[in-house]
Amino acid sequence: MTIRPRSSAWPADRVAEARAVIADVAHHSDLLIRLACNVLAQHGETSAERADAQRLLVVVDARRPVRRAQREDQGRAAR
Repeated sequence: MTIRPRSSAWPADRVAEARAVIADVAHHSDLLIRLACNVLAQHGETSAERADAQRLLVVVDARRPVRRAQREDQGRAAR
């Protein structure tokens, strides 16, 4: 097994992918949108981009059924 060194461009690649997901939310799952929002909220280039990602995350999370949200949140807390 060969371990390849990570490219220093990988964070920029993830941010670009997250932006592509956000640009086309109608064709992506809530899970993928949530992941993209989290990436942009942490690694977005501007404070406006980070704030927009956090707002969209609130909207997407509000669409989750309550029981499912509670299960997912409990799963995160257990980790």
